[in-house]
Amino acid sequence: MPLEFGDPDVHSIPSIITPRLILRGWRLSDVEPYLKMALHPDMSRYTGSPSSEGAVWRHTAFQIGHWALKGFGMWIIEERETGEFLGRAGLYEEHGWPGIEVAWTVRRDRWGEGIATEGGAAALEYAFTELGRERVISIIHPENAASIRVAEKLGLTLAEGPTDRDGQPRSIYAISREEWAARG
Repeated sequence: MPLEFGDPDVHSIPSIITPRLILRGWRLSDVEPYLKMALHPDMSRYTGSPSSEGAVWRHTAFQIGHWALKGFGMWIIEERETGEFLGRAGLYEEHGWPGIEVAWTVRRDRWGEGIATEGGAAALEYAFTELGRERVISIIHPENAASIRVAEKLGLTLAEGPTDRDGQPRSIYAISREEWAARG
């Protein structure tokens, strides 16, 4: 008996273009620059960055899978002018998570340039306008002052914390659709 196959259930990852950035889907060619970013010692201070090529490859597959399962996820951040890999930004909602999260990770040598804020703002807009979400959170280590500053620039305010999340202290910042819209 011959096998029959249906059409694959493939979710297209939309791109978002901001003044300086392109937020785009993941490619196999992102594994090398993502690994280089993840191996910088500052990158794992507050989060569990993957620490080997295999771990980065699996994390890349996980990110693509999140899009397939949820219809949203993290984008690669690419510099518009040069096409250079800068990091990742987007939306995340792990099973049991207290809501949809806006998150960002930017290469250490590009910190302080507003890349996380620009990518995070685009992801927030997508969550509220395209996904119709009423509230977006960001889960941040309470000592991660740089990420707290980004969250506050995006209009998120402390909603809970610090609390324990998987054995690590975390604070939850949040913004409602109404608060986001009022910011213009």
